[in-house]
Amino acid sequence: MERAAERNTGRTTPDAAVARVSAVLGAFDPGHGDLRVAEISRRAGLPMSTTSRLVAELVAYGLLHRTGASLRLGDRLVELGRLAARRRDLPAAARPHLRDLREATGLTVTLVVLDGPAAVTVDALPVAAIGQRRPAHACAAGKALLAWAGDATVGTVTAGPMAAPGPRTITSPGALRRQLARIRADGLAYDCEEAASGTGGVAAVVPHPGGPPAAAIAVTGPAGALHVCAAGPAVRAVALAVARDCG
Repeated sequence: MERAAERNTGRTTPDAAVARVSAVLGAFDPGHGDLRVAEISRRAGLPMSTTSRLVAELVAYGLLHRTGASLRLGDRLVELGRLAARRRDLPAAARPHLRDLREATGLTVTLVVLDGPAAVTVDALPVAAIGQRRPAHACAAGKALLAWAGDATVGTVTAGPMAAPGPRTITSPGALRRQLARIRADGLAYDCEEAASGTGGVAAVVPHPGGPPAAAIAVTGPAGALHVCAAGPAVRAVALAVARDCG
């Protein structure tokens, strides 16, 4: 049978830390849910000493679970797997709610995820907006997601020059952090001519009790239009409905 190291890296003994961890985790499969260290070493194609050290570290981080001499994938990996599956299911769960929100507001409605310092639209009505990327600090959906992201993620946004695609884009790290604190308190994020001249929007995250939100729901329209801000409660209700449907 092909060894895990060969499946993951194409080499018998990977020399990169990530490749070695991948080889250890890849030693497990549906037919091998419980393994001893020696079995992991053999299936991963790694020296016993290296395997023992990596196994100890993975147990400490919850990525493996030890029961006596036997090891299995840890609860942290299960949580991450559920999060990944939930993110894949989001567009399907969100689409009917996006359609209702579009009909109720007449505005552009988007489902947005965070990709490093960028906010990426993965679904939208009208569909022309799908695939759009904006600086996360410069749009309502991006700011909503940044409000619940970790300090490291926010740091990637504020570390370098903050692009200003709109005339009112926030370009001060301090001002952005203050606004993110308000967003966490209010549950809604707004932008007015921050993403582009003449446009505004409101967004709310799709909450996830087990970790940071995977996505945000937003509506955008002409800047200063009263119905954009008035859509806030509806946007938040839709975000909660999508979260409920995703389980």
